[in-house]
Amino acid sequence: MLVRYWMTDKPMTLGRNENVVAAAEVMRAQHIRQFPVVEKDGTVVGILSDRDIRDAMPSKYLPGGMAAEQGHGLADLKVDSIMTEDPLCVSPETAMDTVADLLAKHKVGALPVTDAAGKLVGIITEVDVFRFLVSATGLARGGAQFAFRLEAKPGPLASLLEDLRAQNVHFSSVLTSHDLQQAGYRHAYIRVEHMGDHSLGSLVAYLSGEHDLIYYILDGQVTCLDD
Repeated sequence: MLVRYWMTDKPMTLGRNENVVAAAEVMRAQHIRQFPVVEKDGTVVGILSDRDIRDAMPSKYLPGGMAAEQGHGLADLKVDSIMTEDPLCVSPETAMDTVADLLAKHKVGALPVTDAAGKLVGIITEVDVFRFLVSATGLARGGAQFAFRLEAKPGPLASLLEDLRAQNVHFSSVLTSHDLQQAGYRHAYIRVEHMGDHSLGSLVAYLSGEHDLIYYILDGQVTCLDD
């Protein structure tokens, strides 16, 4: 899935010469954690986060020990004094898993989304990544999720899915990951919407007999089978 399906279009922005105190008030009132900072033509020049503002109030940039003594300097503080300049940006065609990787590697909460000319078209945040994850896992559609251990080679996943179809089991999502404990294996996570003619108990019994079923999750409760 691509950023353009999950980003916030036309986000609120700041100019580099705007007042930090005013920006902090807007953040508080609108529950916003990041502002792209743009020039008049829409070119992205920075990003300002709530963390930047917390760091700047009051001791990092202002002399003295009492907030009352620092009020005048704080009121004069401009966005470009504390923003992150030339922030990492992504395009609307960037994959969402790439965004998740960038947010984790760079320890940031959001990335401006720009067009080929560097003009702002949106913002993608960690909350958007969480929304994407909920959609990709099929959680929003309900049902049980089953986790299997498979050999990391062509064939086992296709055989597992074909077996589920043969049981008239309908699934809404399939995700895989490497098994970090056992080399040569991977995990498959399958969200089941309809169990065919099975009850939960009979489906678990069947799958655990035919495949390496590790655990299943239903209504947030995890039941492990490989202990």
